[in-house]
Formats: sequence, C-alpha cells, structure tokens
Amino acid sequence: MDLEKEATVNVDTSLTVDIADKCNELLATRKQIEKCEENLSRLKKDEKILASNEIPKAMAEAGVTMLKLSDGSTVEVKPIYSARMPSDSRKQEAFEWLRENGAGDLIKNIVSLNFGRAEDSDAKKLFENLQEQGYNVSQNEKVEPNTLKAFVREKLQKGQNVPTDLFSIFVTNQTSIKTKE
Repeated sequence: MDLEKEATVNVDTSLTVDIADKCNELLATRKQIEKCEENLSRLKKDEKILASNEIPKAMAEAGVTMLKLSDGSTVEVKPIYSARMPSDSRKQEAFEWLRENGAGDLIKNIVSLNFGRAEDSDAKKLFENLQEQGYNVSQNEKVEPNTLKAFVREKLQKGQNVPTDLFSIFVTNQTSIKTKE
C-alpha cells in the first residue's frame, strides 16, 4: 500500500477562492453592522439629550410647556418619574414607610406554607400560629415597579414628600412630539 499516493487530495482551487471571497464579504458586512450600531448608539444619545435636556430647557426659558409647530405637530414637555424598591438591605424599611404612609396596599404579600400528608386541617391556621408550631413558613413581599412609579408620581404631583434616596426616585422632563398625519 502506497501511503503517499493514498494521502494525496485533489482540491479545486476555484472553490476555495469562492469560499474566501464569501468570508471576506461576511467580515465586511460585520464591520458595516458594527459601524451602523455605533452610529445608532450616538443618535440615541443625541436624541436623549435633545428630548430630555435641550428642548425642555429651551421651552422652560420661553415659559411654555406646549406649542404647535407650523406643520401642525404638537410639542409638549412632561415630567417622567422613575422609582424602584431598594435592595434587600433597605427593603423592609421601604415596606414600613409605605405602610406608615397609607400605601400598604401597594405591597403584594405572598405567604406560602409547606405541609406534609394528613396536615390539611392545619393549613387553615393563621400565619403566626403556624410559625409557633414549627412549620416551614415563608413570606415574600414585593411592590410592582409600575405600581411604585405611579404612586411616587401621584405623591410628588400633589407636593407630598417621598424619601428619594430610599426609593431611588428620579424625575426628568421628556419631550413629546405628536406629528399631524
């Protein structure tokens, strides 16, 4: 058996040139995509600066919150509210503040109990009673992000105090343009 003869492989070089061309085309396409994504990122930053800073500032200096453009479009600047529940270290403090300020209904309170067989009747007992009896009881409290945001917006619009550091409250102005179609 002639191993050299057996190891010889015939390759059509025109096919490899075609593959190489397609690979180069793929690389060029990827570079174009990267440039487009970078450009899109810059455009989004510019849009945010115009919509959140420059237009609201110019309209505030002019003393207007809404105006109509010559093409019939309406420009309006409205405040946008953001809030979130704190991390675990301050979560209980936030729940207590909500309860003490009449907003305890915002809290979703999930209590789950794990029972073995033949303990169905015990499932009807109160949470505290179950803890005293040594059952595995867990409790999960949470406030939905949109619920908290709506609550904060309402309180701030009424001029009421909400601890900004506790709920990471952020208020900014946002420009809205409605085009006439």
